[in-house]
Amino acid sequence: MIRLPAVAGRFYVSDPKMLAREVDSYASGSPGALRAIACVVPHAGYMYSGHVAGAVYAELDLPSRFILVGPRHFPRGEAMAILSEGRWRTPFGDAPIDAPLAAELARACPHLREDSVAHEREHSLEVQIPFLQRLTKNFQFVPVVLGVNRYPLLEELGHALAQVIAKQKERVQLVASTDMNHYESDAVTRVKDQRAIDRILALDPRGLFDVVQAERISMCGYAATVAVLVAARELGANAATLVKYATSGDVSGDYEQVVGYAGITIQQTPARSARTG
Repeated sequence: MIRLPAVAGRFYVSDPKMLAREVDSYASGSPGALRAIACVVPHAGYMYSGHVAGAVYAELDLPSRFILVGPRHFPRGEAMAILSEGRWRTPFGDAPIDAPLAAELARACPHLREDSVAHEREHSLEVQIPFLQRLTKNFQFVPVVLGVNRYPLLEELGHALAQVIAKQKERVQLVASTDMNHYESDAVTRVKDQRAIDRILALDPRGLFDVVQAERISMCGYAATVAVLVAARELGANAATLVKYATSGDVSGDYEQVVGYAGITIQQTPARSARTG
């Protein structure tokens, strides 16, 4: 199965040479040296959020295998949807799904359902693919989109992600795709986003879930981020870094209704040895 691009020519340019220049401009300085367990990146049109996503990818020593988890923006298809085979097409060519890894994840999390409809028009994962194609060699990935808001299901998915990744001989990186607060003023959005970012930096999946609900933060991929945080902690993550934050107002000049974008790395840092006298 070939999953055709849904937003090429709208969220990012469809000409491969122009796209290469655009990705390179956003991810200047790559490849990085940080071996992250996971990262959080935005998924708006590249002109608005590409510089934030690119800043994250430029920090990372990227592997060749990924699990991408993002929101299902449209009420179509399964609420926890995976694709286990096929290829995703972009202007750079076809990116293959990691079929064995996808099959393992589907077995580990029975609530995941094989469903092409949920992925067909969804942009949250598609916009990550050109970055990975440009910055890695021969990468494979597993796509998962979520339309659920029940914490036990997200925690279950997180445990399954950690279980499957821990068994792999090759490194697998998690990517949580999310934009932050939507369509409030820049001032309000920055306050709300900081509350969510603080929970991510604290590696606190339950806290993120609760603050998004309590503060009515319209963070579209919070469910994906919660599941990835659960997995990252189980895989040994003990630190997170805010690489870059911006809002759409920084580009458009319209600060009345903005969308926030955060780029975050999640990693394991060596434990500090205790000082001796």
